[in-house]
Amino acid sequence: MTKNVIVGQSGGPTAVINSTLCGVYETAKALGAKNIYGMVHGIEGLINGEYINMSDYLKTKEDLELLKRTPSAYLGSCRHKLPRMSDSPQVFEHIFEILKSLDIGYFFYIGGNDSMDTIDQLSRYAQVIDSSIRFIGVPKTVDNDLVLIDHTPGFGSAAKFIATATKEVIRDNRVNDIDAVTIIEVMGRDAGWLTGSTAICRGGDSDGPDFIFL
Repeated sequence: MTKNVIVGQSGGPTAVINSTLCGVYETAKALGAKNIYGMVHGIEGLINGEYINMSDYLKTKEDLELLKRTPSAYLGSCRHKLPRMSDSPQVFEHIFEILKSLDIGYFFYIGGNDSMDTIDQLSRYAQVIDSSIRFIGVPKTVDNDLVLIDHTPGFGSAAKFIATATKEVIRDNRVNDIDAVTIIEVMGRDAGWLTGSTAICRGGDSDGPDFIFL
């Protein structure tokens, strides 16, 4: 890597999003990136000129190990959707001016559907203006609903949590000597992977949910 790198986190944080951030940072360092910048609060922060040089904060191996195991999003997140390029070209011009001033050659964005849309739009704009910046989307979503990938970081930990919570609800319902029907609604956008993961709690001391509707 002969130029600088910038990375951001977007959308809801998962239990492993900082592990992914650490992976991007360590790999960029190993490949010779001069500076690795972090967007503070994602693309929204970058638009506002908010970013840090991550080397100022990650100075030791212990710092990196702590980052891997730190919950939430270390750089801060956002849910900012970029406008269409044709509607607001000035937004893209502004972003690319910032990237040029930082001598960015590689742009990483960790997130789900909206984050991948951001990467797609920036990549398309780069082609329009003949920019050499590479835009790379790094998958992260608890919903596990990104195409062309078996599973996304974040899904496994969310699936385990939901299966555990379902098992706890089943146990709670057994303390009363009355018949009860409990309906558990699980998030997942347009996908049913998280809902289906409630079946994990079946077996051993739990029969699991009686019905799973997707």
